[in-house]
Amino acid sequence: MGSTLESGRITAVLGPTNTGKTHLAIERMLGHASGMIGFPLRLLARENYDRVVREKGVRAVALITGEEKIIPPNPNWFVCTVESMPLDRQVDFLAIDEIQLAADPERGHIFTDRLLHARGRYETMFLGSDTIRPLLRRLVPQAETVSRPRFSTLTYTGPRKVTRLPPRSAVVAFSVSDVFELAELVRRQRGGTAVVLGALSPRARNAQVAMYQAGEVDYMVATDAIGMGLNMDLDHVAFARLSKFDGRGPRRLTAPEIAQIAGRAGRHMNDGTFGTTAEAGPLDEELVEAVEAHRFDPLTALWWRNPRLDFRSAALLLKSLEARPPSPVLLRADGGDDQLALLALARQPDIAKKATNPGNVRLLWEICQIPDFRKVMSEDHARLLTQIFRHLTGPDERLPPDWVAAQIARIDRTEGDIDTLVQRIAHIRTWTYITNRIGWLADGATWQDRTRAVEDKLSDALHDRITQRFVDRRSAFLVRSLAESRELTASVADDGEVWVEGHFVGVMKGFGFHPDPAATGEGARTLMVAANRMLRGEVQARARRLTAADDSAFALSPDGTIAWGIEPVARLVAGDRALSPRVELRAVDFLDGEAREGVKRRLERFVRDTIARVMAPLEAALASPLDARARGLVFRLGEGLGSLDAEPVRSLVGELEPADRKALARLGIRFGTETIYFDRLLKPGAVALRALLWTLHQGVGPLRVPPPGRLSVAREAEPVAYFDAIGYRPVGPRAIRADRLEALALALRAKARDGRFTLDGALAALVGSPAHDLPGIVAALGYRGVVEDGVTSFVAKKRPSRRKEARAVQPAPAPLSADHPFAKLGALRGRG
Repeated sequence: MGSTLESGRITAVLGPTNTGKTHLAIERMLGHASGMIGFPLRLLARENYDRVVREKGVRAVALITGEEKIIPPNPNWFVCTVESMPLDRQVDFLAIDEIQLAADPERGHIFTDRLLHARGRYETMFLGSDTIRPLLRRLVPQAETVSRPRFSTLTYTGPRKVTRLPPRSAVVAFSVSDVFELAELVRRQRGGTAVVLGALSPRARNAQVAMYQAGEVDYMVATDAIGMGLNMDLDHVAFARLSKFDGRGPRRLTAPEIAQIAGRAGRHMNDGTFGTTAEAGPLDEELVEAVEAHRFDPLTALWWRNPRLDFRSAALLLKSLEARPPSPVLLRADGGDDQLALLALARQPDIAKKATNPGNVRLLWEICQIPDFRKVMSEDHARLLTQIFRHLTGPDERLPPDWVAAQIARIDRTEGDIDTLVQRIAHIRTWTYITNRIGWLADGATWQDRTRAVEDKLSDALHDRITQRFVDRRSAFLVRSLAESRELTASVADDGEVWVEGHFVGVMKGFGFHPDPAATGEGARTLMVAANRMLRGEVQARARRLTAADDSAFALSPDGTIAWGIEPVARLVAGDRALSPRVELRAVDFLDGEAREGVKRRLERFVRDTIARVMAPLEAALASPLDARARGLVFRLGEGLGSLDAEPVRSLVGELEPADRKALARLGIRFGTETIYFDRLLKPGAVALRALLWTLHQGVGPLRVPPPGRLSVAREAEPVAYFDAIGYRPVGPRAIRADRLEALALALRAKARDGRFTLDGALAALVGSPAHDLPGIVAALGYRGVVEDGVTSFVAKKRPSRRKEARAVQPAPAPLSADHPFAKLGALRGRG
């Protein structure tokens, strides 16, 4: 079967799921005197084998998978996994299902080999997605392609909670732990669910599917195994996860993968729907459109491995595996588990010594292809392969029965948790594969029965363990206790963990109760009801402790969060004035009435005390008895949170009487040529609080606060008014602390008295600026640069009003109200 027969017809039947492709292929196969069909999964092979047996009888049909062989004396038809197809047998008809898997990095080279070389005597059929059409035409140009439309429509319905999925739904996840967690949730909410995993034995899987089909349960939780042709009466498919581990790492599902799985909904002429669970979130619009319309990007390359391997030596075998593909659309499959195993075993001296003839090299390669169903390529697996090769090349050329029995006995144990049983099932599957190798065991059939029995027993134990582990005994206990109004004993640990009658139910954070995240849906609601009954006393006690605490127990973070100890309990929001923000308690479950008001009042007092302490100079000035002009200036300083651009109020400052200036100076107000400011409000704590108050009042998110001790910072996207409000003046490329700006302005004026001057490091050091920013700062302060003979010097020039600069980036101020101090000051001037 290595080459295409000229008389053989090759057909590619392409289309989405639910187009009847598999049914067509089976019918075509049974219309021939002999046939063979390869499926991508053991589960599919077994299901379709049972179907053909029902129609043609057990003596006419063979089942061949890596782990199971049922071969009557003279079968007419062979149902196989793609890897296990006996291609040395001539059959009239041959088909490969899901041929687009030739693009799969792990197994694709096997499907590509079948695409290029596997043929029936009279008819060959490839079944799969339309995405492979361009490559199939290129690689098999003689193939006739047939498109089959989906029998029913597939519609996206968006996210839904698992507990609100309609009957006849399947929930899909991609790990055993996720499947079991979802299965228990559905069991608790809906009374029961079938479970389908690739790791289940055929018997366990068939029982689950039969239970679903019989209507004993209305839901199924499964892995993506259901995406490969398992036909059930599903109306809806919900994706609980949108990413999967593909052997290399986690990745998002592709649109064709979603379509393959979602297409299980709506069999035959019944329309189907698909969506996600609420936890997974919605699908992208483009992806939804692609799935509903069955439009996907075509495949651009397939994986390939050299079919003409050189078995003269291990080195030549490895070299032949590195042969280049014959077509640019074929990618060489490197790094497969079998190739890695060959590399590891060939390095061992005793194996290398024996692998020197084609027979032993071929045997070594067959052994390296023993799958590690645990998917870890562990040292244990490599050691097992080594032992098998040594036995098979030993004097008996068989696996010793005692050794095999001991290996299986180690696995034939049903104690342990779910993960342990899953690992044992994976391990026994490897041994089932081994016992199915012809000639490796003296009594292969007996060992096959033994390993299948162990697999079934482990699967049954796994099913029992799942029930034991995922029945929510805690919720059942709480529901029962609440219904009976039983008195429950609760305790809250120092770290906030809440325990009820020995069951962990959640964590107290501040005044909020957070249910155990493992509980969702009805389970979480049950915990909240129980907590509401049990934790009110604890919440009231916490409220009393908070109201009695001193200010050192609280902390105010840069984003306005108020913490009590380490737990956030409230946040600041904008009030009527920047200096008077409001306190808003975080959402709390069991704090209400007078206790809630008491907590809020205590936190408000903490905030007032903090602002009064940090902003004391400004608060004192605002409360001082001053004349109208001085009071107006202080009012402006209050609006500016402690600093003002000197230019807009220069005329007002000039009108102050000497006594007013002295009074203001005693209050800590400094009059600079650039800024009027409180020197004590330039300390780091005051700067941080001013930043918080300004951003809250302006309704913007937290902005960058200059680090403590920093004399200036580079300007980015912060508003000019923000820097003015925190005591840093925006000048050219930097925002400079007000007192250091005055020091720089003074130094520049001193230099300018002698005419032109150059800049030096001492000037930059005054404001903590890099030297390259200094020219821009000096120019912004009203000095003109002059370049002569490559040297830049500066000379004073008439300064533009900084008020005009500010207007270029800020909205015009609102007109003053009649009650504003400056409006009253204007009225006084008019009367004078």
